Amino acid sequence: MFKFISRISARGASPAHNLYLFQIQPFSSSLEVKSKHKSSNQYSFTVKYLINSFGFTPEKALSASKHVKFETPDKPDSVVALFKNHGFTRTQISTVIKKFPSVLVCDAKKTLLPKLQFLNSKRVSSTDVAVIVSTSPHVLKCSLKNVIIPSFDFFSNLLQSEEKAVAAIKRYSGIFWVDHQAQVTPHIQVLREANVPEANIMYLLMKQPRTFMVKIGRFREVVEEVEKMGFNHLRMSFVSAVHAVRALSKSTWDKKVEVYKKWGLTDDEFLAAFKKYPGCVKVSENKIDELMDFLVNKTGWGSSFFVRRPEVVSLSLEKRIVPRNAVYQALWSKGLITSKDIRLETLLLVSETRFLEKVLSYQEEAAPELLKLYKEKLDLAK
Repeated sequence: MFKFISRISARGASPAHNLYLFQIQPFSSSLEVKSKHKSSNQYSFTVKYLINSFGFTPEKALSASKHVKFETPDKPDSVVALFKNHGFTRTQISTVIKKFPSVLVCDAKKTLLPKLQFLNSKRVSSTDVAVIVSTSPHVLKCSLKNVIIPSFDFFSNLLQSEEKAVAAIKRYSGIFWVDHQAQVTPHIQVLREANVPEANIMYLLMKQPRTFMVKIGRFREVVEEVEKMGFNHLRMSFVSAVHAVRALSKSTWDKKVEVYKKWGLTDDEFLAAFKKYPGCVKVSENKIDELMDFLVNKTGWGSSFFVRRPEVVSLSLEKRIVPRNAVYQALWSKGLITSKDIRLETLLLVSETRFLEKVLSYQEEAAPELLKLYKEKLDLAK
């Protein structure tokens, strides 16, 4: 039997440059800086530019200057202007520069602009382009002709939709530069051999492309492990479990399982909950602990409530669970409902509109009091 728990502002700056100076804190103290570095007037132009324009610390600026150097602000200013004209916020521009300082010496018009234009041509909004690039600025290193376009075409053909390819890229832009034949194609084959429906495989690729970014041997182990847990290959929960298991190291998995066990769950109960909602291992250990404490010690519902509806762990304790439970308890104490009428988990999982409709429909005269109670709990969460 499968043993589940063992699883796993610079001088000479141009007017244009000054438009992009960001407000940063001055050096912590002149004495401190002088004690660690050369005095400020001895810094290279590059170091001064990085400090004054993007908030680099002197240490970070000195380190970056080993890989990128410029004596005038012309080229870096043109790069910053390009980003700004394409909807990047100051924070996003600063993030890009900090992650990829060498972008400042790229040719804005010949090297960078075509890549931004390509993404825009694929119906990626300027806002989304800014998010993609600021999240993974190294995509700007990639050749448009030899890497970006072929990668986009590969995923468009595989997913049979440019829109779905864009969705995958927005989830993880790193797919632009992966070796598709080594990182994607064989992984898809493993899932096909496990009789996973093609539609489910493509859904996983579109929604969680990072799942495929692992060595094929490890990926095969993950799929085999999910099979041993008893997941149905034909259901979407199978690929959801593959994603969940793939996302965690063994030590992290074990720690989360132990938190659940601390609250009385057996191995079989945890496995049952995981099979219902694989995402239960993706939340933090602290959140798991807080939810189980609430269920066991503050409501008396016990750990069995989680086993029955494990998806509640994805809900906000302060903004959803506590306020709605308060309303439920009020209805119960007034004798307006019984467990046969409505279950707490139903109230927790429905939309806000449906929640209010469902609760307030029980007795019209109780509505004002219940609304007041609900609002008080929500205000506490804020």
